[in-house]
Amino acid sequence: MPHLAEVVDDIAIVKSMTTDAFNHAPGQVLMQTGATQFGRPSMGSWVLYGLGSESQNLPGFVVLNSAGGLSGGAALYGGGFLPTVYQGVPFRKSGDPVLFLSNPAGVTNQMQRRTLDLVKDLNERHLSAMGDPEIATRINSFEMAFRMQSSAPELMDVSRESPETLKLYGAEPGKPSFAMNCLLARRLIERGVRFVQLFHEGWDHHSEVVKGIKDQAGKTDQASAALIKDLAQRGLLEETLVIWGGEFGRTPMVEANADFGRKWGRDHHPQAFTMWLAGGGIKPGITIGETDELGFHVVKDKVHVHDLHATILHLLGFDHTKLTFRFQGRDFRLTDVAGEVVEELLA
Repeated sequence: MPHLAEVVDDIAIVKSMTTDAFNHAPGQVLMQTGATQFGRPSMGSWVLYGLGSESQNLPGFVVLNSAGGLSGGAALYGGGFLPTVYQGVPFRKSGDPVLFLSNPAGVTNQMQRRTLDLVKDLNERHLSAMGDPEIATRINSFEMAFRMQSSAPELMDVSRESPETLKLYGAEPGKPSFAMNCLLARRLIERGVRFVQLFHEGWDHHSEVVKGIKDQAGKTDQASAALIKDLAQRGLLEETLVIWGGEFGRTPMVEANADFGRKWGRDHHPQAFTMWLAGGGIKPGITIGETDELGFHVVKDKVHVHDLHATILHLLGFDHTKLTFRFQGRDFRLTDVAGEVVEELLA
């Protein structure tokens, strides 16, 4: 990762992450929601619920996916039992970021505005009578979609970016990629979007791990470092928290299975893995945590997923034990009933 090496003094590396899940779907769901069961709000939803969004013309929580599917599915950016106004909005890889943003032939903006005003009036009457927050979500969705008809195409048009910026990320206009999503993430942050989630699937190297890692690192290294550099030079890194990692690690020993055609691979490993963070109050240029001589178990400064979540919320201004939502008679939170802030990570 030669590009990440250029910003290593700007990031904090955690080599002692640990999780409770050893398969993709529960591991991803735990990393994103704080629980292995479906139905909990994702981290982005909690943050949007707690902080709101500064953007009036774009969703407060945007999801960009650059490769493959997601084992955990929509639960990874869902709102769970929070009002659905807080759930993530996936943007498409090409064309309109959300389907049906463009009006059909013969429908003018004035006609659409009059229609929406009528629907809004009916929904507000229904909301007044029923008090259901999902009706408020529906009203918000209609209005947001209308505003996005102008804001979303402008967001996706990177032609105004300088050639130097495109080269920095390794992004090619019109070509979906992790690099393009990193550039779009910066543009979303500039426009006041509160939480941007990038997914890049494809690290499950049960066979030929050397080739697989080199391939995925080649697709992500330059753009990841470029995002740090770009945010820093625009004065945005101090107020933007960047988190990079996966749902678990890989075994230190080789995986080989002739029946599955696997050789020179690595299996799932929840006991120890690495993540890095930057900006947003993180102490730069540090590494915390150690594993044993095999890289199997954490032996120093263990950081559980709940601890990571507690630290993230702390950096965003929350006491993780007090950011709660009452559901079915219980106060739920992202860290459930665990989690400690990792003080060593704080600037």
